[in-house]
Amino acid sequence: MKSNMMPNRLTLLLGALALCCASALSAATCESLASLALPDTSITSAQTVAAGELKLPPQGPFPLPVSPKSLPAFCRVAATIRPSKDSDIKIEVWLPVDGWNGKFQGVGNGAWIGAISYPALMEALSRGYAAASTDTGHEGGPLDGSFALGHPEKVIDFGYRAVHEMTVQGKAITKAFYDKAPRYSYWNGCSSGGKQGLKEAQKFPADYDGIVAGAPANYWTHLTAASVYVGAITHKDPASFIPPAKYPLIHKAAIAACDAVDGLKDGLIDDPRRCHFDPKELECKGEDAPTCLTTAQVESVKKIYAPATNPRTGAAFFPGLEPGSELGWMLLAGGKEPSEIGMAMFRNIVYHDANWDWHTLDFDKGVAEADKVDHGTITATDPNLKPFFSHGGKLLMYHGWTDPLIVPENSINYYTSVLDKMGGAAKASGSIRLFMAPGMDHCGGGEGPNRFDSLSALEGWVETGKAPDLMVASHGAPNKVDRTRPLCPYPQVAKYKGSGSIDDAANFTCAAAQ
Repeated sequence: MKSNMMPNRLTLLLGALALCCASALSAATCESLASLALPDTSITSAQTVAAGELKLPPQGPFPLPVSPKSLPAFCRVAATIRPSKDSDIKIEVWLPVDGWNGKFQGVGNGAWIGAISYPALMEALSRGYAAASTDTGHEGGPLDGSFALGHPEKVIDFGYRAVHEMTVQGKAITKAFYDKAPRYSYWNGCSSGGKQGLKEAQKFPADYDGIVAGAPANYWTHLTAASVYVGAITHKDPASFIPPAKYPLIHKAAIAACDAVDGLKDGLIDDPRRCHFDPKELECKGEDAPTCLTTAQVESVKKIYAPATNPRTGAAFFPGLEPGSELGWMLLAGGKEPSEIGMAMFRNIVYHDANWDWHTLDFDKGVAEADKVDHGTITATDPNLKPFFSHGGKLLMYHGWTDPLIVPENSINYYTSVLDKMGGAAKASGSIRLFMAPGMDHCGGGEGPNRFDSLSALEGWVETGKAPDLMVASHGAPNKVDRTRPLCPYPQVAKYKGSGSIDDAANFTCAAAQ
């Protein structure tokens, strides 16, 4: 009996060793991933990119976060996912050949854009992450929502399915390459990317351990309606149009009126909601001139600052832009017509009419119609994050107070709704935090400190349990910083200690607003 069993045992042992070695060989070979079988997924490319040899198409006017020449060697995997008959979701997964930090990072998109987020992938790779990005299921620029016309499945892909599928298959590709699953998974996105992160927390709470959601476009239906609303203020009547050359005039007056409200004259408005700037002080005494505003222009400024409202009920459906944001008003108020980002929603998804005229939008019925048609597909306002929080998930939100595209109070409103749903700040503060940045524009830039490491703050929170009490932000060129300032967990604000440079974060502390 013993002699008969020995060959069987030996065979089993040799078989196990063969499987082990084959797995190890597969895990070390990038090109072998081309034959990886995944649900609804076709691997279209799997190639090793040597250190410093990444070649990308032109990335537009924005600087890359790191030089391609500084990137390490990595395995570049491209795939197409088709969970529906009309889906065509492209993803890329970048996997460090050496020095993997054991983590996975999904990165977000902006506006309606249908493209892989290469700069975000580069930054994630430079930090040792296995990283993934999706084109959200279509090809197109940030203002182009035409893909949605007549394609409801592509709308679902854009709304949430592309990101979720990218995450699931991206993790599977990561596990196949390294022969082990990521220890932690993080989402990092701003604008539409912030909305994508919130949607993940709400709809797929197990996908990520931590989420950075900057300036989220989560109230999509009301945000797009409000962008048309602002455009209508300045475009329906030519007399109401504010020439962009006058934006600095308004901005200077707003800063002068509001800068010192927080007790510190530093060129920044700490909380614009406490500002009581009246643009009527800029009204021309006589004829129109570059140094003043006409009566109609004054009224336009007031309406831009005020919430967007239902003309029949007077109820607000979205907050207004804040004093201090004027230098960026070109995005919503300074073009030849209202923002294409907003009009694309109504043209392609709400009314299914490529020739739809924005002049016909009824802000009484139109917003409700958008809510009904969307039905939470793109919009991400569900405040119930208990499933996400219950497995230890952490949500770090941030928003610039001078954001001229997505009003900052939108983030405060969502943050507050989560606290209310979860039973108050005492119960929820261990899982969600919001940081407001004075003088920061949309996702960065602006006159205030606007560069900070939200991902490291989130990593520390998830991995050690230490919630971020502040994040130090800087302003100026990366190699020539001219100001630092702490960003504080809302509703706290940075308070000057009373001595030392006001350009040094060390001379501030986070405290309750007075």
